[in-house]
Amino acid sequence: MESLGILGATLGAALAVIGAAFGISKIGKATMEASARQPEIADKARTTMIIAAALIEGVALFAVAVCFMAL
Repeated sequence: MESLGILGATLGAALAVIGAAFGISKIGKATMEASARQPEIADKARTTMIIAAALIEGVALFAVAVCFMAL
């Protein structure tokens, strides 16, 4: 039964990391498209992207920490 807990925590951490990677890639794609359409807003879009990516990364780190504490 303990092995199922380990498997669940590992899968939870993996899903959190995959979700964060997907979210950050979507933000990066949208920022690059916005910068290509309107080059004058590139600096503002980059700053917004970095803030959003940091928030996503923080949530993913918290989820991974909770999953590993469950071990």
